[in-house]
Amino acid sequence: MKTLREVDCGQTVKVKKLTGVGPVKRRIMDMGITKGVDVFVRKVAPLGDPVEVTVRGYELSLRKADAEMIEVE
Repeated sequence: MKTLREVDCGQTVKVKKLTGVGPVKRRIMDMGITKGVDVFVRKVAPLGDPVEVTVRGYELSLRKADAEMIEVE
């Protein structure tokens, strides 16, 4: 399964599953990343952390560890 961390800049993907547990998963969902939503990867920092994405019309920066918890297709 491909995660959001593995997606290249300029690609749009659809969230398939959130693998985080407890408060981490809840925080990701509170940011608007839920199953079925489209995520556009805008930028990736030179060392890969953070990843800047566009979700539901706004920009969001995610840590590498959080991006690994988001499975996409």
